[in-house]
Amino acid sequence: MTITMYDLAGAEPNRRFSPFCWRARMALAHKGLAVETVPWGFTEKDKLPQPNAGRVPVIVDGSAVIHDSTTIADYLEEHYVDRPSLFGGDTGRALTRFVQNWTETVLQPGIIPLVVLDIHRHSRPQDQDYFRRSREERFGRTLEEVVRDREARLPAFRASLDPLRRTVERQEFLCGKAPAYADYIVFGAFQWARAISDFELLAADDPVKAWRRCMLDLHGALARSTPAYGD
Repeated sequence: MTITMYDLAGAEPNRRFSPFCWRARMALAHKGLAVETVPWGFTEKDKLPQPNAGRVPVIVDGSAVIHDSTTIADYLEEHYVDRPSLFGGDTGRALTRFVQNWTETVLQPGIIPLVVLDIHRHSRPQDQDYFRRSREERFGRTLEEVVRDREARLPAFRASLDPLRRTVERQEFLCGKAPAYADYIVFGAFQWARAISDFELLAADDPVKAWRRCMLDLHGALARSTPAYGD
């Protein structure tokens, strides 16, 4: 049976740019599960199946409706135990929570001030007013002001990646010899930026960029199959 996933899309329906949705898409591919994605916009809250939290990802698996990327990963691990593990056991699951917290408190907050105007540019016309209003309320200034001088702020962002850089320059993936859900969490943030912005976050010789290329090639180059910038 094919799983249905509601996935954030831009003005081009196949441009998918939610970091949380990319986590879920990579997790589904890791499990080898057939998926049909449904493009969804910020202002289409009524389009989502119940129950939901008014945002994506949401998956429908038979009669089950699951929302939130963490809950989806836990569901896949528990319901598809005969397929490759996302965590490699309880210890791996616990360490994955640390990676998730680092991603959501350091990595993603570091990325969004660099690319938020590009998100607006790629959003569907009917979503742009909502996106601008909600994000400008959050930042307390215009989107143009948020991204101003982003080139000058890029070195500090790149320096914040040192824990990630030191890891992937010594091993192929965060999880060792093969990727697992911790890799997908971090990759989701970079794929989010790559999907909507030509502002390159990573230097050409950065080990993080080499790791990102490896992630892009996984699961039949799944993450290369949608519109994006750079490699």
